[in-house]
Amino acid sequence: MSESVVTESRPDTAAGSADRVRPGPVLLTAAGVRVRLGRREILHGVDLSVRSGEIVGLIGETGSGKTTFARAALGLVPTTDGSITVGREATQVTGLHGSRLRAFRRTGAVQYVFQDPLRSLDPDLTVGRSVAQGLVLRGGLGAAQIETGVSEALHAVGLEPDLTGRTPGQLSGGQRQRVAIARALAVSPQVLICDEPVSALDAAHRNHVLQLLNGLRRDRDLGLLLISHDLGSVAAVSDRVAVLYRGSIVEEGPTAQVLAHPEHPYTRMLLASAASLHAGDAGAAQRQALRREVLAGI
Repeated sequence: MSESVVTESRPDTAAGSADRVRPGPVLLTAAGVRVRLGRREILHGVDLSVRSGEIVGLIGETGSGKTTFARAALGLVPTTDGSITVGREATQVTGLHGSRLRAFRRTGAVQYVFQDPLRSLDPDLTVGRSVAQGLVLRGGLGAAQIETGVSEALHAVGLEPDLTGRTPGQLSGGQRQRVAIARALAVSPQVLICDEPVSALDAAHRNHVLQLLNGLRRDRDLGLLLISHDLGSVAAVSDRVAVLYRGSIVEEGPTAQVLAHPEHPYTRMLLASAASLHAGDAGAAQRQALRREVLAGI
C-alpha cells in the first residue's frame, strides 16, 4: 500500500539516491514548542530538528498545526513555552521582539516559501524587483551588487535573466513558484521553509520544483523543512519525516522507514488515504476505519 504512495510523485533525484549528501550541523531546532492562539493551544510541545543538507518533511492534514509551526520558526507568532533556534549561530528566535526581531529577519537566516506564489508575489512588481526585495531590505549593497544577486538567484532556480522585467501574471505557475524560491535564495538563507510549495502545481511542474529543492539543499548546504499534506511529494525528496497530528508530533524517523512501517494509527490513516484515493467505496471504508482507530487513541 505504501509503495504506491512513495513512487507516484518521485522525481529523478529521489530520496535515498546515490547523490544524497550526508547531513551536517543542526540548523533548526525546536524543543518543547507550545503555541496558544486565544484559548486554544495549537502546538503541544513540538520537538523537531533540521540539519544542513537535509530535507525534513512535516506532514499532516489541514489544521494539524504545520503552518503555525512554520510561523513560530520565523518569529511571526509567539510561543508560550519551549525554544526555537535557527542557523549556525543558533540564534534563539523565541523571545525576539521589535527591533531585535526585525534585525534577525534582515539576516535572512531563515526564509519562507508560500503555497501560492500568485498571492505571495506583489502583482505590480516585476520579477527583478521581487527577487531583490530581501537584498534591498538588508541594506549596504549597491545597485550592481543587487543586480548580481538577483541574476544569481534566478540562475539557481533555472530561470533566464530576461524574465526580470515580467510581472507574476505573465508567468506560468511553475515559473512563479521558482521566482518565489529565488526571492528566498537571494539572501543566502541557512534554513528554507517551504509550505505546500507544489500543491498548486500540475504534475509536471510539481516534479520540476521537487527536483529543484532536492538540488538546492545539496548545492547550497541548506536545511530544508518541507511542509505538506501530500505524502508523494514528501516521500520523493525528504530524508526524514515528522507526522503532526492535532499539534503534536506522533511519529518521526527516516522517510522510507516511516512510510514502509508506520507505527501510529494517524500515520497509517494518511498512508491509506493517499493510496486509496481511487479505490472507491472500499477505500473510503478503510479510511473511516482507520480514522475511528485514531480517534479511539485520543
